Amino acid sequence: MAGAESRLHAFPEGLAFARELGRATGAEVRVVDLHRFPDGESLLRVRGPVGRRAVVVRPLDAPNERLVEVVLAADALRRAGARHVTLVAPYLPYMRQDAVFAPGQPVSQRAVAAMLGQAFDRVLTVEAHLHRVRSLSQVFPVPALSVSAAPAVGRWVRGSGTGAEDVVLVGPDEESTATLRAVAEAAGGLRWVVGRKFRRGDRDVRVTLPRVRADRAVVVDDVASSGRTIAATAERLLGSGVRRVDAVVVHAVFARGALAALRASGLGRVASCDTIVHRTNAIPVAGLLAPHLGPA
Repeated sequence: MAGAESRLHAFPEGLAFARELGRATGAEVRVVDLHRFPDGESLLRVRGPVGRRAVVVRPLDAPNERLVEVVLAADALRRAGARHVTLVAPYLPYMRQDAVFAPGQPVSQRAVAAMLGQAFDRVLTVEAHLHRVRSLSQVFPVPALSVSAAPAVGRWVRGSGTGAEDVVLVGPDEESTATLRAVAEAAGGLRWVVGRKFRRGDRDVRVTLPRVRADRAVVVDDVASSGRTIAATAERLLGSGVRRVDAVVVHAVFARGALAALRASGLGRVASCDTIVHRTNAIPVAGLLAPHLGPA
């Protein structure tokens, strides 16, 4: 992707991630200027020359404003001369609502995919929350790819212990199985177990687990929002005799009070990938996306 024909256009909160992509691909990085009016509307400006193949880089947490703004950026880039526009959204929101769970609900996954598919020629993300569909290409009307974070998470797990511990990876529910299996393999073939989650509300979660015997357990999940699922898992593990419990999440959504809930559970270290800017970021993943930034 290197060369004058390709440029990365990053919103301020995506700038560090874009610079890592730029170093890996040889592409220039330009900042998108953003202004918000008192009524909440946004005005942005892309800096030219924009390149024939332009890439918008932005994590899409706080999605209700950021989704609109990346669509505006795609329009601005095309008006400035871009022929092909890719969205790199390290975190892609609204993927969990992939079915109608109660009468009157939307399928948010499909609605957001349709909106982004109209604005962009291609979409790349990390570890999209997919369960009833196998790939993003089944959801988006344009080429779309979700890259696994497992290689980076596995390296972190392998390097974060003493080397002499008996370590087990733990997934809080069956939805974490695919991610957990891939992380275990990337970490050198660690043991792993999966629990069952019973959710009665956004912050009311109960987790059951099979018997776990280990010096250290690492809870692995793709998205952490309230933190209650990981906290409940950690409490069960510590109650069963595991001496140390850490957690690693791909997307540190972390609503207010989430980290406090995790600390109160007795959890040790909490690490996250840098798909969302957060103080727990310890695992860079831009390098996983770089090989996929060539032509679709």
